[in-house]
Amino acid sequence: MAESNLSFAAQVSEWVQAEKEREASVLRTAAQMVANNVRRSVAEGGRIPVDTGNLKNSLMASTSTMPRVDEGERQYPDQSGEIELIISNLDIGETLYLGFQTAYGPRMNYGFVGQDSLGRVYNQQGFGFVDAEAQTWPQTVKEAEAKVRGRFGAGPSPRTS
Repeated sequence: MAESNLSFAAQVSEWVQAEKEREASVLRTAAQMVANNVRRSVAEGGRIPVDTGNLKNSLMASTSTMPRVDEGERQYPDQSGEIELIISNLDIGETLYLGFQTAYGPRMNYGFVGQDSLGRVYNQQGFGFVDAEAQTWPQTVKEAEAKVRGRFGAGPSPRTS
């Protein structure tokens, strides 16, 4: 941007556009970090228990509605590519919904003591993987901002002289 023949208004406009791009990049980077972190297994230092990988694979992203928990049990393929695509198109002001679709997802996150609708009895302690990730959102945004600034640089502000 540093051409001295640009008017101050043009410099400000260029700077504002660059800041908007950085802001969107911070949002997308932070959102992707959340999607990755919430699926990090206990063995990898995360909080989600992984046996078959089905719970982890059932994470879905949407910008229109919260993904619903499926009734019944089925196998989920890894949806990382779809999640990345949705996040890469996320705009400032849009809401990103991330949700696990497995019927047992809420039980694994929150825990459950009692009999389920199929008559099975559980005394399941929750792992809190969703809640733990939600609580770290401010730190995740700061980390994403540092990553973005490292990629784009801080960028000069318009000169006032």
